[in-house]
Amino acid sequence: MADLVKELISGVVDSVLKEILKKTTGRTATKRKKRKTRNASATAAAREPGSTARKTAATRKPARKQVSKRRTAAVRSRQRRG
Repeated sequence: MADLVKELISGVVDSVLKEILKKTTGRTATKRKKRKTRNASATAAAREPGSTARKTAATRKPARKQVSKRRTAAVRSRQRRG
């Protein structure tokens, strides 16, 4: 009888552990989090007065307005297949 109870409890514990471990795998940082966390050398180089990062930022063209593009039926079917 004790073996039966022990086996039942161990089975329940195993299934709960599997469930917990299944949910925790595969979590990666979001894009926002990746942007926020930068190494110190990259931020120090940007603050440097003779830095190339500062020069390229000053000479950059303004961003172009995004235009929405409608997908054709052919493109949608190609996407479904691929």
